[in-house]
Amino acid sequence: MTIKLGVVMDPIQAIHYQKDSTLALLWEAAARGWTLYYFEQQDLFVRDGKAFGHSRLLNVLHDPQHWFELSDYQRIELSALDVILLRKDPPFNLEYIYTTYILELAEQAGATVINKPQSLRDANEKFYTAWFPEQCPPTLITRNIKLLRDFFQEQKDIICKPLDGMGGTSVFRLQESDVNASVVFETLTQQGKSFMMVQRYIPEIIAGDKRILLINGNPVPYALARIPATGELRGNLAAGAKGVAQLLTPQDVKLCQAIGPALREKGLLFVGLDVIGNYLTEINVTSPTCIRELDEQCHLNISKIVLNEILSLL
Repeated sequence: MTIKLGVVMDPIQAIHYQKDSTLALLWEAAARGWTLYYFEQQDLFVRDGKAFGHSRLLNVLHDPQHWFELSDYQRIELSALDVILLRKDPPFNLEYIYTTYILELAEQAGATVINKPQSLRDANEKFYTAWFPEQCPPTLITRNIKLLRDFFQEQKDIICKPLDGMGGTSVFRLQESDVNASVVFETLTQQGKSFMMVQRYIPEIIAGDKRILLINGNPVPYALARIPATGELRGNLAAGAKGVAQLLTPQDVKLCQAIGPALREKGLLFVGLDVIGNYLTEINVTSPTCIRELDEQCHLNISKIVLNEILSLL
């Protein structure tokens, strides 16, 4: 049986060939003979309650100068596809939410959508950690600047970040008596109009911000520790961190066992946990990365595991 796989992603010509995890998934699908249908967000639409898209057939190649080929556009009802991967990077904004509505209609009409659209809306990558407080550092989510100041005074060393960013964008560290605290709070809350997150600073960040990949609730046995660059606080590859594969620790495994069943129940098949020291800091559900780095360093084929799990759902 030939599988028809749709992928909704950022423009494929702009991806990082050496690192992109979506490309790894597409290579594996192509190697299996699956037919690939390519969409960007603007290609999706709804007519009379049915989800459609202007799609192009996609061919992916192992060539850093020429890694894709696209056919002409064709209109397709999304329910004609067996599987749709939503691999659009944040920001998690209204356009992203509207995209999940369209894909939910496709899901109701018979397509399997990874990750589940409703759960993508339910599980904001930073906010969803609040469902697992015992795994997290002291954390506050608010738009109230007084509460932020009180938390800062209590914890004395904190990390501040918006709820809709990625790649370490607009992440700040405030240490005791920092004179910039008020302006950071005012900026990230837009003068008290937007929610933000603050967490106690975790010194173990110097050893790396670990990305742990879970596939249908089960962890890949290695994490990618993203070690901040010199003079940098953020453990994000996009911010210059170095990725080093490490075997999961017993505490990592316990953390995954605590979170994995909830992810499985919500239909979040492919997820990336961010862990610093022994603390969960984020749950990445929109477009988890680090497949390529872990595959290369640990001689894995994570995409094979992901696609096998998808096949089990069909």
